[in-house]
Amino acid sequence: MPRYFFDLANGDGLTRDDMGVTLPMRQDLLLKEVSRILTDVAREELPGVSSGGIRVSVRDERGETILVGSLDFQTRWNT
Repeated sequence: MPRYFFDLANGDGLTRDDMGVTLPMRQDLLLKEVSRILTDVAREELPGVSSGGIRVSVRDERGETILVGSLDFQTRWNT
């Protein structure tokens, strides 16, 4: 089974995944994992802030980025 690496970029900067995880080569599994990471990080970091951004980049065993998912969050008061 191939190994994939999930790098996280958020308000704290870039965190590279050096361990990775082995998953079958199925696009639906990669999409599900990226969505899970994004929502978990958003749940932890976004409450109480007015804006933020989170990005997850998936690298394959060759180091090539094969998938990127991101969330952008902004609030604005209407006065």
